[in-house]
Amino acid sequence: MAIPGLGSQPFFDDKNRAFWTLQTGGWTFYLLLRMASAVGNGMSVSFVIPLIVSVASGYSITLVLSALYRWLMTRKPLITWGGALAAFFMAVMAYSLIDAWVYNMMDRGGGRFDGSLFLGSFTINSLLIGGWTALYFGINFYIILEQREDEMLRLEGAASSAQLAMLRYQLNPHFLFNTLNSISTLVLLKQTERANAMLSRLSSFLRYTLVYEPTALVTVAQEVETLKLYLDIEKMRFEERLRAHFEIDSAVSEARLPSLLLQPLVENAIKYAVTPLEDGADISVEARLVGDRVRITVSDTGQGESSGYGDPTSSTGVGLANIRDRLQQAFGEAQSFIYGTNAAGGFTVTIEMPLRAGETA
Repeated sequence: MAIPGLGSQPFFDDKNRAFWTLQTGGWTFYLLLRMASAVGNGMSVSFVIPLIVSVASGYSITLVLSALYRWLMTRKPLITWGGALAAFFMAVMAYSLIDAWVYNMMDRGGGRFDGSLFLGSFTINSLLIGGWTALYFGINFYIILEQREDEMLRLEGAASSAQLAMLRYQLNPHFLFNTLNSISTLVLLKQTERANAMLSRLSSFLRYTLVYEPTALVTVAQEVETLKLYLDIEKMRFEERLRAHFEIDSAVSEARLPSLLLQPLVENAIKYAVTPLEDGADISVEARLVGDRVRITVSDTGQGESSGYGDPTSSTGVGLANIRDRLQQAFGEAQSFIYGTNAAGGFTVTIEMPLRAGETA
């Protein structure tokens, strides 16, 4: 909550400043209001002295009350409200006695004390101190509520980041083992040039996974370049059996998505489409703009669900659930994730998400 004229910083961010501003401003306004009322009713100037003494007394008494209330608010509810009621009653009593004594001295020259002055002051001061007390507790409980809401938002953000990181770290590492085995085989066959090339590509791919945080959003262009790097590694294993095709609309190249979101889809296509078939398979990655949304499609020319792709009990099914959860964490309900066997018999995964260009996580 920002107060005009006090800058863009929320007014209650500095509780000490807010208290003194409201305390001084409120009692000053009350003094001016009483003085205006006295002038309007034709009262003499002598009325100003007891009025100033009364306001100064109220200002001082509420300062003491604020310290007591602050201490009571950290205690159990019974102690808080019982103590606050007792402190309120004593404050009104003290304030009323001071008011009655001052008016008796000023208006009656210190004559015999009239109890009606005390009763009149007690009624007025009960309303005044009661209003001050209600504002004090109301504002402080509002601040506590705001702080708890902020804390809940921070905790939710931390939990969301932790969930995204966990999902990212669940990426299937089979390709890493396969790649290392392939490199080992090439070394044994003394094909050092191919082994070095494969090791260099693997190093670049792993560097990418370390550079970007698990919760980061990257551009479609960056994700595609990473896919190409990954496919270069796999192509050294499968050679002509792995045929990759990319169709990326320039309108979505700067759109954002979770890093390494598509890599498991391509990995699954290699596992279930390229590996089982003697002639291998084609893998296509398409990204285009549909209205104000980005549609990404990863498809293959394999055997579809008959090969076990998408089985909820398999590692692939877990991987697909992982991707769905990452999309949910990143875009909420503004995304869709659909997969299944396509008309040509292969497997297709379609992702739709909002167009978010130029954003970071």
